[in-house]
Amino acid sequence: MAVPTTKAALLAEIHQSFTLLQKELSTVPPGKMLEKSMDGHAKGTLISINNLIAYLIGWGELVLKWHSMRQKGQVVDFPETGYKWNELGRLAGKFYKDYEDLDYPQLIQRLASTVSLLETLISRHTDQELYGEGWYGKWTMGRMIQFNSSSPYKNARGRLRKWKKQQAESGNLEVGSL
Repeated sequence: MAVPTTKAALLAEIHQSFTLLQKELSTVPPGKMLEKSMDGHAKGTLISINNLIAYLIGWGELVLKWHSMRQKGQVVDFPETGYKWNELGRLAGKFYKDYEDLDYPQLIQRLASTVSLLETLISRHTDQELYGEGWYGKWTMGRMIQFNSSSPYKNARGRLRKWKKQQAESGNLEVGSL
């Protein structure tokens, strides 16, 4: 799919990538959700499926925070207060910790709610507001939303598929689960 350049295309991409991610997640056995056997977001680390979902929630809620702060006229400390762009592995760890007390159904509900709020945010803006001007450096608002929503959803789906294949090959997951 091409990089979205309109509100309609961005909404469609988020919907499609999230729907495919949900479908992929639905095939993971419940007993595997907390097992740290997937390559993490920081080199040399392992994460669980729950951590992966927490990461997606964290970025989505961060985008919502950026927009809320801007609406209030506050300065946004990108990507997050206390973190630099070259510390995204450490930020991922923060997201895992932020949502560690939520079980899988709660994480899925929180992610779905975050996606819905992102869609509402997008719907409130015109194509011009989303794509016609720089919002953070050279990046438009629409592109920043896409970088932190549909792109990570696609990446997470790819990670899940790779993880399931590795698990099946090592005998830790039944082939029927794929």
